[in-house]
Amino acid sequence: MNDARNEFAVPLGSATTGRLEFVRGAYNLTIHPDASTADLYHARFEGTAPDIHVEDGTVRVEYPRTWNPLDWREHSADIVLNAAVPWEVEVRGASEIKADLSGLRLESFGIDGGAHNVELTLPEPSGTVSIRIKGGANNLKVRRPGGAATRLHVGSGASKLVLDSQRLGAVGGETTLESGRYAGATDRYEITITGGANNVSVLTT
Repeated sequence: MNDARNEFAVPLGSATTGRLEFVRGAYNLTIHPDASTADLYHARFEGTAPDIHVEDGTVRVEYPRTWNPLDWREHSADIVLNAAVPWEVEVRGASEIKADLSGLRLESFGIDGGAHNVELTLPEPSGTVSIRIKGGANNLKVRRPGGAATRLHVGSGASKLVLDSQRLGAVGGETTLESGRYAGATDRYEITITGGANNVSVLTT
């Protein structure tokens, strides 16, 4: 096992928005905000260190091509985001992720390549905020502030699907659930899962 620990940070500077991208997947990842930091982000990695490129508020995290994601138990990452600016988050392939974004202004959150064992805690939405998961989801738990209007759409079959008091067992084809105030809400969440979904819950904090 590689016990190396690596820390990275850059000042907020003149950045007015932030974007966090994991180019080759993320495993054993935690994300949380900090309203007091002077940095755009601060990251700590254990195990293999990725390359990080920062430009115009975009933080691009890229693990080496030789890194085997099946060895995720030997690696972890902790990312702190500056809560003074709005953020977009994009991850290509996600497993064992806990993202507490409740202190941020979240513009969007996306996972491309499937999500496994992912927990998201969301802030109050501003406008229509998109949560997109491409490639299916297994064991996804989303918490958002009570009363936040939400639509959950699954593109290809689902089992154990929950949106507040609405609960479905096994269903085929496309499925859409909406909270009661979604259609007329200005500030709301639109959660879309392409592919299948198993054990997905969207609840209130």
